[in-house]
Amino acid sequence: MKSAISILIVLFILPLLSYSQANDTKAKAILDEVIKKSKTYESIKAEFVYRLENKTNKVTDSYTGTVTIKGDKYKLIIAGQTVIFNNNTSWTYIKSANEVQINSSDDKEDAVTPTKILNGSYLTNFKPKLISEETKDGKTLQVIDLTPNKGKSYFKVRVEIDKANKQIASFAVYDKNGSTYTYKINKFSSNVKLSDSEFVFNAKDYPGAEINDMR
Repeated sequence: MKSAISILIVLFILPLLSYSQANDTKAKAILDEVIKKSKTYESIKAEFVYRLENKTNKVTDSYTGTVTIKGDKYKLIIAGQTVIFNNNTSWTYIKSANEVQINSSDDKEDAVTPTKILNGSYLTNFKPKLISEETKDGKTLQVIDLTPNKGKSYFKVRVEIDKANKQIASFAVYDKNGSTYTYKINKFSSNVKLSDSEFVFNAKDYPGAEINDMR
């Protein structure tokens, strides 16, 4: 689940990533439009459906979730977990264990944070290719494959962009282990008014939870 959370945070801010210039010019033009609009967002709130499928292992799971992002801070709720990050500390509440794990921000090279995404120091080299333009659920979607230049645990990300509003409608991450992580965004709101206090753990909201400080 941690890898899925990392991928999710990356992909919701995907339009702000840089990408290789030697690539499909049509895909580049589409992404440039999405980037231009995304730069106007001060905050993001989205509701989504997450689906994990591995045909080899005959595994299929589906969850609903929400993610809220403001600058370097985010709050993610999915599959019985709540993850809160304020750019210095992360709190992960595991409902089934009624436990909270506290960690310091991770400065390792592969750590996923909005700051690293925005300044281009993480996952900044993709080769995009326009695959098709199709109609689904009454929307015209532009389908783009993103292939990382450097070795990652996944080999491809397929993004569906709503042509009319220049926003991501869904995306699928194809892992090298045979798993596919698909996220369909059901509701997307930008520039939502959010207090910084929403990105700090409050023990009163989790009565009786065991606190495990791992810093």
